[in-house]
Amino acid sequence: MDRYCLTLDLKDDPALIAEYETLHQEVWSEIIESIRSSGIENMQIYRFSNRLFMIMEVNEEFSFDKKGAADAGNAKVQEWEELMWKYQQAIPGVKAGEKWVLMNKIFEL
Repeated sequence: MDRYCLTLDLKDDPALIAEYETLHQEVWSEIIESIRSSGIENMQIYRFSNRLFMIMEVNEEFSFDKKGAADAGNAKVQEWEELMWKYQQAIPGVKAGEKWVLMNKIFEL
């Protein structure tokens, strides 16, 4: 199983951050299904201040390209992603419209 770590920032607004966390307590069932059906076996999101850190463990069927294509054709995923932009902001230095950024592993014990 492969593991990927990604990061993203939230808008630095305590009320928006609280709303974002509340939405993630009951993620829409269609979103959960799209995550699972893409080959993601486990996903966790952590927050410090307005910085998010996601850990994804994926099976051999997972591909970022396939996930992106499936999401682009899924109206409910697009609705969720549009809603999330109310709370999220790109990390400085990424391409316009880019959200979660893949992190490079620099150490392992």
